[in-house]
Amino acid sequence: MARFIDTVRNAFKIEELKQRLIFTGLMLLVVRVGSFIAVPGIDVAAIDQANVAGDANTLFGFFNQFVGGAYSNASIFSLGIMPYISASIIIQLMTAVVPFFQKLQQEGEQGRVQINTITRYITVALAFAQGIAIAISIQNIDAGGGVPVVPISLQGPLFILTAAFIMTAGTIFLMWIGEQITERGIGNGVSLIIFIGIVARLPIAIQHEFALASTSPGRVVIEIVIVAMLLAIIAAVVLFTQAMRKIPVQYAKRQVGNKSYSTPTQYLPISLVTANVMPIIFAQTLMFLPQLLGQAFAGTSLGDYINTHFQHQGMIYSVVLAVMIIFFTFFYTAIVFSPKDVAERLRKNGGYIPGIRPGKPTEEYIDNILTKITVPGSLFLALIAILPAFVLGLGVSGEFSAFFGGTSLLIIVGVALDTLKQIESYLLMRHYDGFMKSGKLRGRQASGQIPG
Repeated sequence: MARFIDTVRNAFKIEELKQRLIFTGLMLLVVRVGSFIAVPGIDVAAIDQANVAGDANTLFGFFNQFVGGAYSNASIFSLGIMPYISASIIIQLMTAVVPFFQKLQQEGEQGRVQINTITRYITVALAFAQGIAIAISIQNIDAGGGVPVVPISLQGPLFILTAAFIMTAGTIFLMWIGEQITERGIGNGVSLIIFIGIVARLPIAIQHEFALASTSPGRVVIEIVIVAMLLAIIAAVVLFTQAMRKIPVQYAKRQVGNKSYSTPTQYLPISLVTANVMPIIFAQTLMFLPQLLGQAFAGTSLGDYINTHFQHQGMIYSVVLAVMIIFFTFFYTAIVFSPKDVAERLRKNGGYIPGIRPGKPTEEYIDNILTKITVPGSLFLALIAILPAFVLGLGVSGEFSAFFGGTSLLIIVGVALDTLKQIESYLLMRHYDGFMKSGKLRGRQASGQIPG
């Protein structure tokens, strides 16, 4: 604990890092405040009584976790940053299969600017479409006793369009905040917005769990075991996300005058979970479709069958989700990591893997290793994704069970590690500069240039 306090104190001693930390904190505070500002026309008292998002294990409850409860508050940030994430995923997939986007990606900075512009346009379209859907769902919510969340006098197309415009503007504003944090703050802005939204639900989840613990004296022992399980799962996630397979790489000797110098052995790192959280996001997005169909055909035989067998975190749901995650892990890894491109770059730079011929043999060797480490990586992601369902079966509250795995846990761990690494890099740079200055000072003292 003392070391942690010293690290925080050192961080605020570095002026640039202090300003970045303060700026990031203020921007995230704006995000949290905005999640409680209701869309104009909403009866705030009624929205507090209504269970807008439903249980955490439902479709909208799951979505509500990623926007920090903004959807349940019918706020201006109800959509969160999710439309931008969806647009980025669409562009990333299109970059892998559409020649136009492949060409843009190869054009360097100019191409990246064009891709970002297209991503923003898609974000606006998705946000407006989702805003209309959410505005309609909120308009139809009854707070109980026949009291609507939206007064009857305000209901209609005008409210729906107005709410959709405001929610879209909220998403654009969050997107701008994310860019500002990335540029002027610390960490990845968009990731931190999602991170703070998920973490903001943690106190509520703990409160629900304490309520369960107070139901019986024997429950306290169970809660201790549950907390120990959570800590062990977090440790496992950190271990797997940081695990890498390092392939040794040698480079040709450099000729300087009449002498040749050999470069030290370097390594090509391949992450055990190259696809990161994306396979879970893809799979869960597709798994939303059966639930949407079940709601659309509620009361019919088809709707009853879907609602019975494809319940969120049910057995069939979990099995299908795990299979889809394994598939998407291989699919997405193939998109983001190309053994052919890596082998070609090594050949052009005069690098080679000891014992492996450059070119096609190197490509096959890297591809073979990538496949071998993707297998345990995909199984790990599938297990993490379905863990909340098993924990829920142990009697853990729905809110708290979401933190035992799935997208929530991976995002929390990933963003926390990435942000801490950036902070650590500032600290190491500062310490390195200080060490060099001390070394020069001692050298000048030893030579008698300055008094000891």
